[in-house]
Amino acid sequence: MTTTLTPAADPATARAHHRAGLAAPSSGWAPGYTQANLVVLPQDWAYDMLLFAQRNPQPVPLLDVTDAGSPATALAPGADLRTDLPRYRVWRDGELVDEPTDVVDLWRPDLVAFLIGCSFSFETALLDAGVPVRNIEQGRNVSMYRTDRACRPAGRLSGPLVVSMRPVPGALVPTAVQVTARMPQVHGAPVHVGAPEALGIPDLGAPDFGDPVVPADGDVPVFWACGVTPQAALMASRPPFAITHAPGHMFVTDVPDAIYRAL
Repeated sequence: MTTTLTPAADPATARAHHRAGLAAPSSGWAPGYTQANLVVLPQDWAYDMLLFAQRNPQPVPLLDVTDAGSPATALAPGADLRTDLPRYRVWRDGELVDEPTDVVDLWRPDLVAFLIGCSFSFETALLDAGVPVRNIEQGRNVSMYRTDRACRPAGRLSGPLVVSMRPVPGALVPTAVQVTARMPQVHGAPVHVGAPEALGIPDLGAPDFGDPVVPADGDVPVFWACGVTPQAALMASRPPFAITHAPGHMFVTDVPDAIYRAL
């Protein structure tokens, strides 16, 4: 089911909608609460993923890692990682094979889930600081792009850095940098401001993931490391099986964003 609905203000209600089958991007849902990217891999790939995160902390900031076979996370007690995201992706040998709204039938005792910080979590902080968030204004998923920057390889995992882009009024770029720099567990400060070609991005109007977001006059493109980076690594490294969130369709946790804000 894909439909529109006024975004829920609290995490439990947001997850209930997603559990019921609402497949909508989660930007703007449960403002003030941390959202997380999801990567699920067989246990024999778990060390590679842990090492990949340790070596690439800006695009892959780990918030939680589950025990093998467990669909539970300390980030939202009582939630179920098999059902409580709005949309998932299923990968076999690095190829996307399905985008279901639950993965109950695919869950196995050897699967380990990784919850990774998401830039949606700092959107509330940007708004509080007076920085407009165009993708929320336009009711669109954020724009995401593969770059020509390689992540540091780890075991069998390697791939390019993926970034999310938000158009920011030029005068407010320093504010956006300062606000997000205080939240390293949800990607932190931008990795680049300005010319997309410096990241190997040929056309901002054609994102690799998400939707094109229209800038306003005077806006500057600002790029943050993105939690879709592990999906690019899955495509490049081709593990036999994996589950992830669909880009922009995050797990809404019970953890306030303020927990991850440096003083």
